[in-house]
Amino acid sequence: MGTKPANAAGMIETLNIFERKAISALKDNMTLAELSMISGLKDIEAMRALQWLENRGVLKIDSQEKIGIKIGENGIRYLKEGFPEKKMLKLIREMPCSFDDIKSKLNMSSEEFNVCLGMLKSRACILIKGNIIEITAQGKIILEKESLEEKFLMKLSANAEKGIEERDLGPEEKFAFNVLKKRKDIIKEDRIKKKSAVLTDLGRELQRSNIWKMDRSDMIDGLTPDMLSMGSWKNKKFRRYDLNGNVPAIRGGKRHFVNQTSENIKSIWLDMGFKEMKGPMLDTSFWNFDALFTAQDHPVRELQDTFYIKNPVKGRLPDKKLVDAVKAMHEYGGNIGSKGWGYKWDPEEAKKNVLRTHTTILSAKTIAGLKKEDLPAKFFSVAKCFRNEALDWKHLFELNQVEGIVVDPDANFRNLLWYLKEFFKKLGYKNVRIRPAYFPYTEPSAEIEAFHPVKKQWVELGGAGIFRPEVVAPLLGKDIPVLAWGMGLERSISEFFKISDIRQLYTNDLKQLREMKIWR
Repeated sequence: MGTKPANAAGMIETLNIFERKAISALKDNMTLAELSMISGLKDIEAMRALQWLENRGVLKIDSQEKIGIKIGENGIRYLKEGFPEKKMLKLIREMPCSFDDIKSKLNMSSEEFNVCLGMLKSRACILIKGNIIEITAQGKIILEKESLEEKFLMKLSANAEKGIEERDLGPEEKFAFNVLKKRKDIIKEDRIKKKSAVLTDLGRELQRSNIWKMDRSDMIDGLTPDMLSMGSWKNKKFRRYDLNGNVPAIRGGKRHFVNQTSENIKSIWLDMGFKEMKGPMLDTSFWNFDALFTAQDHPVRELQDTFYIKNPVKGRLPDKKLVDAVKAMHEYGGNIGSKGWGYKWDPEEAKKNVLRTHTTILSAKTIAGLKKEDLPAKFFSVAKCFRNEALDWKHLFELNQVEGIVVDPDANFRNLLWYLKEFFKKLGYKNVRIRPAYFPYTEPSAEIEAFHPVKKQWVELGGAGIFRPEVVAPLLGKDIPVLAWGMGLERSISEFFKISDIRQLYTNDLKQLREMKIWR
């Protein structure tokens, strides 16, 4: 055994037989296939030898991807019969045609027709009036010209056997290639990965030395039972172990880091004496909106914000007493001095099934199930909810929300501030502030912000407040203080995990999952 060799002469004692064969045969820019043929190593042996030698700093592996382009089955047909969009233009040049007429006369599939329609419309070649298509002046000009796509296909056809490499394409050919590869079977891409090795200074020193002329038949890589029984190990040299050499990392199985974080957050609330709330992801609009005093004509209930369910479209309302109390609160404010929303409440609207848009639905159902002897009570949830959001770097349509409530006749706003600061302190945020805000079903309302040490600014983490009487009175039968707060789990933990794009939390990248630190 020994430490990492300082020079080429010392390194030879640590190389295994595959590495020795590889380094003796290797030349700059030699491919894996060439190395296998010259050294006598199998492909897998040569590949491992190159990887080991790269770890030792003897060489660098250069990986290049070559993309070859060939003409596809539809491409051959389109060259022979003409592009379908050109055939469509020829047909409607004679007279405007309906969608069905075009598909029937040109024997087009719906998929092919839709592709042609979109392409011709984007190039201002056609006008669509109802289901009738007319050709434009631009369409007549394009009909007479040879398109870039047609020229490119003709070039591919002329090079049908060899194909064309993507790196050899000119600007117009690249445009045509990008258009055609989106369409079915017009062109074929053949991706070939090429690996070659380039020697470093250490590698060249190894090759310049006389070590390859020395007889290495007395060196063995490992001890076997046969060697021990026959005594053939005597007078042999064993390959020296390189204690500083790279070895494969051993990574044990572990839970997804978002799930780990979720469990740690649950532990914080449980340690603070809270009970966990659970419930179905699919529920009625009554619990998701009406019970939280969200008006039935509120924009948040529109399709662009909420996922409604087609089957079953509607669910059941709870007991009549609770429904009547919520209805009264919406229509005229019940008996608590509120004015309500002043409209006729529709029970059919309340029956519509939705994927819950927030976990506050769990708070509403929990409050409705409490009895006088249950008070005071503290509850939390860490659960999924769904929003009809456009997916981007800071929005997801499926997210986890952390929710909490304290139902206590003696609770006040200062208690709420303590719970929030204590939770975020346990979560690792040292500098937290609470500032006034507005939320539909809490009054007073507040936002929780933490100071970002790198950005040097305050970052919003969640919202909080005391439920309005219009929410509590119908659910509990009387109005008492209910402290409430909520925060998006993903946004709150992104900074800890150094993630700038929220979508990276769920890419399931194995390298990311293996290397991600654990929130403790």
